[in-house]
Amino acid sequence: MRASTTQVRVPPHAALGTTRITLLAFAIATWGALPARAAPVTVVELDPSHSNIAFLLAGNVHDTHGTFKLKSGTMRFDPATGEADGSIVVDVTSGDTGNSSRDNKMHHEILESYKFGEAIFTPRRVVGRVAPEGASQVDVPGILRIHGADHDVTMKMSITASGGKFSAQTRFVIPYQSWGMKNPSTFLLSVAGDVTVEISVAGSLSTLP
Repeated sequence: MRASTTQVRVPPHAALGTTRITLLAFAIATWGALPARAAPVTVVELDPSHSNIAFLLAGNVHDTHGTFKLKSGTMRFDPATGEADGSIVVDVTSGDTGNSSRDNKMHHEILESYKFGEAIFTPRRVVGRVAPEGASQVDVPGILRIHGADHDVTMKMSITASGGKFSAQTRFVIPYQSWGMKNPSTFLLSVAGDVTVEISVAGSLSTLP
């Protein structure tokens, strides 16, 4: 006996409804998989020609003053979360105290700038609000790589901004001796084991969507 075959016909309007449900489910799944829209990011560009890095090394006979040159500087941060990245690069080979003999000793015996020609600060966060106009006070924790080693440093920045331009100042102490660099003290001349650094920079502020 031949088995009977029953065919079920799906009405056209029912098939269309099934397709719509499938497309709706796909759209919901796809929407959930999309990343959240990124918040605007503030971009900081430093101008080396309008920036100054000075240092002071205290001594028992006299204090030593000197300067370094900023090589480059770019930083990006999210104003909502404070997360930051970028790099600020100092030309260690540019160190100058105005005394050639002393500079030669500084570069060859202390900084070893022929091996470690750059000091690089990598920001990790911006703590506080950077006002697009007027004055701001923020902390910028990050990593300072100098003399071949990384060290945690927080820069306390005083910022003045206007019309997309800004200037900023910070002052901090580098304990160079405890960071593995030689103390140049002699029998007659004694100097401190840390050096005070004062930085004044200028540049531009912009926002990327």
